[in-house]
Amino acid sequence: HDYLWIEKTGTNTEWLARQLAKFADVPARDIGYAGLKDRHAITRQWFSVPRWNSPDWGAMDIAGADLLDVQRHSKKLRRGAHRSNAFRIVMRGDHLEKHGEALAGRIEAIRALGVPNYFGEQRFGRGGANLGLADVWANGKRLPRHKRSIAISTIRSFLFNEALDERVRDGTWNVLLPGDTANLDGTASVFDVDEVDEELLQRCAAMDVHPAGELAGDGSDEGPAGWLAALGKARVDKGTRSLRLKVAGLAAQASGDAVVLSFTLGRGAFATAVLREIARAASA
Repeated sequence: HDYLWIEKTGTNTEWLARQLAKFADVPARDIGYAGLKDRHAITRQWFSVPRWNSPDWGAMDIAGADLLDVQRHSKKLRRGAHRSNAFRIVMRGDHLEKHGEALAGRIEAIRALGVPNYFGEQRFGRGGANLGLADVWANGKRLPRHKRSIAISTIRSFLFNEALDERVRDGTWNVLLPGDTANLDGTASVFDVDEVDEELLQRCAAMDVHPAGELAGDGSDEGPAGWLAALGKARVDKGTRSLRLKVAGLAAQASGDAVVLSFTLGRGAFATAVLREIARAASA
């Protein structure tokens, strides 16, 4: 496989993967990437492409994509293979300097406590269009593979956000409760919490473990019946996701009407979940 380090602007990952497949004359399903990157950003990520036809990558000309490096590897790049994503985001607004104290306080709180681990708005498509796609799929319409995947992800993400929102309103999104599932930070390891003892309280406060919520699947019973029935029919396994997101290396530098934020998140996390909490301080 050729591993391509690509900087893209104004394009989403799946669209670019299909363009790479067309250029290399291979099926789109054989293009590998570790995760999806937002269309509305300048992003860099690796793609893997089979070398069956020995494509000349120097001749690649795809709008919004710049090839930065080419390497070789024996295996296809798989989803979730990356450990983390690094972000540099410029937040702009009139008279942000007036909110300097509030922003500094919020930054410190996020460093210490994390943020609610919401799926970002981009998961639901422009204007929430993916929710309509989810309904269409749940009502029995056959969809192309990538759209079916979007429909399933949309359902699971929406139901998770709804459950997380209840914990946020209750003030329990960042604490362990008896009966919770706990997630070991930075891993997929989980365990049941029968009793919250002093050790668990300390580990949760140190963000070594987090309360986890369910990602709906076969056998789930919280959510619209049609959606749950469709997940069961598709044999989607239930999963878990941390209710709390740890934000590593969070730094902020203010300059006039802009604040430059930098931080690192584990795979599957959304930078918009961090921005949501910071923007609250800027609008207070």
